[in-house]
Amino acid sequence: MKIKYILPAVLAGLLAACTPSPENVGESEALPPIYPDYVGVTVPQNIAPLNFLLRDSCEALYVTAAAGGYEIKSHKKGCEADFDLLEWKKLMEKGAGKGITVTVTALIGDDWIKYKPFEVGVSDDKIDSYLTYRLIEPDYEVFSRLQIVERNIEDFSERVICDYNTVGNRCMNCHTHAPGDGDLSFLYVRGEGGGMVLNDHGKIRLLDFKTPDMVSGSVYAQFDPTGRYIVFSTNAIIPAFHSRPEKRLEVFDTKSDVYVYDLKQDKVLRSPLLADSTRLETFPTFSSDGDAIYYCVANGPVRPSAIDSVHYSLCRIGFDPKLGKLGAKTDTIVSGIPGRSVSHPRVSPDGKRLLYTVSDFGTFPIWHREADLQMIDLGSGKIDTLQVVNSEMSDTYHSWSSTGRWFVFASKRDDGLYGKPYFAHVSADGKVSKPFLLPQKSPSFYDDNLKSFNVPDLGPAAVSFMPRDVASAISEGK
Repeated sequence: MKIKYILPAVLAGLLAACTPSPENVGESEALPPIYPDYVGVTVPQNIAPLNFLLRDSCEALYVTAAAGGYEIKSHKKGCEADFDLLEWKKLMEKGAGKGITVTVTALIGDDWIKYKPFEVGVSDDKIDSYLTYRLIEPDYEVFSRLQIVERNIEDFSERVICDYNTVGNRCMNCHTHAPGDGDLSFLYVRGEGGGMVLNDHGKIRLLDFKTPDMVSGSVYAQFDPTGRYIVFSTNAIIPAFHSRPEKRLEVFDTKSDVYVYDLKQDKVLRSPLLADSTRLETFPTFSSDGDAIYYCVANGPVRPSAIDSVHYSLCRIGFDPKLGKLGAKTDTIVSGIPGRSVSHPRVSPDGKRLLYTVSDFGTFPIWHREADLQMIDLGSGKIDTLQVVNSEMSDTYHSWSSTGRWFVFASKRDDGLYGKPYFAHVSADGKVSKPFLLPQKSPSFYDDNLKSFNVPDLGPAAVSFMPRDVASAISEGK
């Protein structure tokens, strides 16, 4: 029996002994060409190990990461670096509020080369521990074998919370947490008998608040800060295909309106200002204190041949959560002008800032290479174009952490095709840091992955339901 326990240690020792160690090391002034790019980023102290690979061809890699007199290392054959989880957590504690220094030495051919060390900032601001996202083929116009996955970003554990096997291989999307409550959430299962599936701390039920005058069931939705209200849009959506490969797919609304659903009273709240037949209202979200609703609006109707002339503005309407009453007037916060169309507004938990996507036109920026994130200071009205965050490819579908010190977004910056979750830190004074990609246990994971991470959403706790609970709610709701 003892041999069973000794053997792994012996094998590990033999493997380490077979890995060449640095000697006669030459130094390079260049930074190491690593992927993911973690050079100069700022990360939360509770993030999983930043495992990476070297894009240069190499035979072995020797990497050290140090902070506060404590050092860990990855020493192995090949071009991948991965760190022990427990050692990494201790390193993050030592580096919290300061940072860590990473040094990469690689055996390239017959020579050991030491690259210029780089810094990784480690913020005292922790991030929500859980991230949910939909895994989908990147074309979006067809779907198969969809899953909604919950990942613990403090380590590499993940689990499926909605699975195609249990819902008849139907479309599913948009798992959304209530502000600051990890186990109050909803997701959508599309198709006959589907709808919004509400998770109320493990109690799962199918919501059906569509009325005959609505153009559809709910499409885009968000909780209010108390979890009592859900603001949602109803949209008549038309897909269209571009002849230009850089655009691929366009989606536009022929009709859309915004409503509020009161979970406590099982009642839909309405305003003619949000259901104007001559206008297209969509992408609603509550303010951080629940006394206003932000949404996007454009003039209708939309002609497919003139979709590039449709530009959405960012607007706001008041809301009284005590009376369940919508305001009597609307305000325009950011105008939709030629070359700028606003979508996906999200207010920071402290109410100071609002993130949104801007693209050339329309409401489907995920295939718009020019789609970028912008952030407006709601006090001063000053707009930050977030040059440190944006790339030459689509950057969109963002959500805030419950502290407001981090946000996550989906970016196609790596290859223009697959959306991947990137995180950025926002300091108390609004300064935003260089974003970093969600770490994976295997550094080559993203090279082999064939699914997009769609609509990433942060939550402070794990949800308490399973795929079978979603299937039961749909079955019972029929």
